[in-house]
Amino acid sequence: MARRLSEIATKVGVSEATVSRVLNGKPGVSESTRAAVLTALDVLGYERPTQLRGERARLVGLVLPELQNPIFPAFAEVVADALAKRGFTPLLCTRTIGGVSEAAYVELLLQHQVSGVIFAGGLYAYAEASQEHYRRLVTRRLPTVLVNASVDALTFPHVSCDDAVAVEQALGHLRDLGHEHIGLVLGSPDHMPSRRKLAAFAAQHDGEDIADRVEHTIFSFEGGDAAAARLMRRGITGLICASDVLALGAIRAARRLGLNVPDDVSVIGFDDSALMSSMDPALTTVRQPIGTMGRAAVSLLVGQIERTSVPAQELLFEPELIVRASTAPLRDRRHTVAASSV
Repeated sequence: MARRLSEIATKVGVSEATVSRVLNGKPGVSESTRAAVLTALDVLGYERPTQLRGERARLVGLVLPELQNPIFPAFAEVVADALAKRGFTPLLCTRTIGGVSEAAYVELLLQHQVSGVIFAGGLYAYAEASQEHYRRLVTRRLPTVLVNASVDALTFPHVSCDDAVAVEQALGHLRDLGHEHIGLVLGSPDHMPSRRKLAAFAAQHDGEDIADRVEHTIFSFEGGDAAAARLMRRGITGLICASDVLALGAIRAARRLGLNVPDDVSVIGFDDSALMSSMDPALTTVRQPIGTMGRAAVSLLVGQIERTSVPAQELLFEPELIVRASTAPLRDRRHTVAASSV
């Protein structure tokens, strides 16, 4: 018991006597301190006293698809900070290949009586994926927020980067540099943000057939490499990629084909994740405003928890084109790549 009091007191920054008063339900403790003590109790894995078990923990599930893409740890940091300022503690749930599924994480979070859940880059963004675990959250009326485009059937509050504006900015930049043969590397065809980017790309081509300018792939370095290589063999000189990781794969593809970035091919990413300014060449990319989006997601979630008015419509945030060394004016002599190149 003494060790438990000491650990909780240290984590919260209060005296052991204060922790004892909270755990025994005694008065004389502020509501914010009481909430912090109970949150620490849950986070440290201690069982709540019987008289406190009916209270929902001030925990919030943060479900991410991975941590290898630097944009997700950066987003998690923003959300964790915003939650802490509102008296909540995040439970980070990261999916891995062959590991715990998103649906299993939802079950785990429900068992921990979390106050709400924030999803970023989840299965809600894939039209052909199972949505059953999201419907469970609807049934339980658990406050939930989605980050970036979701399937139409899900009506949770969500915040998104404006994919149409992102494509317009990237396409405009490449055209200003003289590129006419511009390609697009996207996620799978059922990925909703990719669908939005494709729709914006098509709209900018006034009904022109763009089938040979678009490639779908998985969101990975290798996926970007393979998709970009196919486009470059068709004479594409400017590439817009749906993530920075895809763009880095595209740069490797160019080098494998004996091409120089940006002299022969210009490449643009999406996210502006960590270290993109340190790549060789430094990556031109469309920056997602993850700071603003993360704080907005937390505000929407807390609004639901506190039963205040929450906007029903999607909140769209405008991205920013960050120009670096991976894009340059089109050279007079366009490159050619043999169809047999590997």
